[in-house]
Amino acid sequence: MTKLLIIDDEPGIRKTLAAILEDEGYQVLTAEDAVIALDILRREPVAALFLDVLLPNMGGIEALERIRGEWPEVEVIVMSGHANVNMAVRAVKLGAFDFLEKPLSLDKVLTSCRNALTVRRLREENRNLKQNAPSKDELIGSSEAIQRIRERIIQAAASDARLLITGENGTGKELAARAVHRHSRRAGRAFVEVNCAAIPDALLESELFGHEKGAFTDAVTCRRGRFELASGGTLFLDEIGDMSLSAQAKVLRVIQEQRIERVGGEKTIETDVRIVAATNKDLEQECDRGRFRRDLYFRLNVIPINLPSLRERKEDIPVLLLYFLKERDAGNIVLAEEAAQFLTAYSWPGNVRELKNLAERILVMYNGDRIGLETVRDLLQEKPGFSEKKSGISFPGEVKNSGPNTIFNLNYTEAKAAFEKQYLEFQLAGHDRSVARTAEAIGIYPSNLHAKLKKYHIRTER
Repeated sequence: MTKLLIIDDEPGIRKTLAAILEDEGYQVLTAEDAVIALDILRREPVAALFLDVLLPNMGGIEALERIRGEWPEVEVIVMSGHANVNMAVRAVKLGAFDFLEKPLSLDKVLTSCRNALTVRRLREENRNLKQNAPSKDELIGSSEAIQRIRERIIQAAASDARLLITGENGTGKELAARAVHRHSRRAGRAFVEVNCAAIPDALLESELFGHEKGAFTDAVTCRRGRFELASGGTLFLDEIGDMSLSAQAKVLRVIQEQRIERVGGEKTIETDVRIVAATNKDLEQECDRGRFRRDLYFRLNVIPINLPSLRERKEDIPVLLLYFLKERDAGNIVLAEEAAQFLTAYSWPGNVRELKNLAERILVMYNGDRIGLETVRDLLQEKPGFSEKKSGISFPGEVKNSGPNTIFNLNYTEAKAAFEKQYLEFQLAGHDRSVARTAEAIGIYPSNLHAKLKKYHIRTER
């Protein structure tokens, strides 16, 4: 049943208005002043409210500002027996849906209420359509690696279990988090993102849990935190590995108790959010170094999803490039075979994000409909730090077969395995046979490197 709230200091008006609205099938709550009303709004999901201008303790206009700031989804109908044009204009500018003069007209009250609820419903439907519509930023590709990730996302989305998404920068961790939300039962509710690395530690607690007015110097109004804003939906904690230990302790407590307290507040607020965290760091190593709480790591790592780097899904590179180009209405662009080979051989340290930047560069710098080798090579060489020698690419030219025992006489799978083993042996020897330093140098996780060393029976002892 739709809940409405009436805020008026006159008992007669509260009683009469409540009776009219209850006859229409609404559930009606009442408050004699704005302070009581704000407390009700913290506890009850109100769809719309009627707000008198002249109230004790807190004026109606001040209350309107607070309500629009903390509960923007609630429609507010302002009422006044001392109305003037300036007051009405100010109320509407502050976000009021309508302004009614006292004495109230029954028809105007019901019409305004129905219209406000219709607008609210249309906004919710529009938001749901946007959230459930096919995303332009899907995880594109047909490689076995990305197909496994898609399957894991669908499986993970079916529950409310916490997720930890890991992977290098630019691999699409946010896209994976949004995909989990989009396929979950929470898809119609909010997806709220927090970049833990971008918010100073002193402000992170306020961002996550909100604050009461006067909690600190700049707290001039009451503010809801990200946990409250994500109520019923998904909270995405990006770059969780950069969160301070003190903030980690507070997040752990919220996960354990399922409730929060605003900064400067004493009231406990229940939370119903699904937490999805992401990081480009090896949190096991961070725990060993004392930089990340092990108990929080185990709380977050209920369902792990490790996104592959672009180096691990090279067959998707041409597909992704053409997708990014067509996404910008670039027409029927064709990628030459030698250009595709060049792009596939490149190491892509910036992963999909770097490939998307290349697509932007092509759109700006190139006007043709066939992308050749010279085009992609020239545009990639314009990137600072690129060199063909460093990337191991040498185009144009042919690789010479130097004898019957070279890898060029093996089939693709055998040649790939032979090269990978030789490459790993070389890199391990160059880093004093340290798995951690080798993994960091070549850009993969230590756990992945351990698995490859075990596969090829490569020793790690010095």
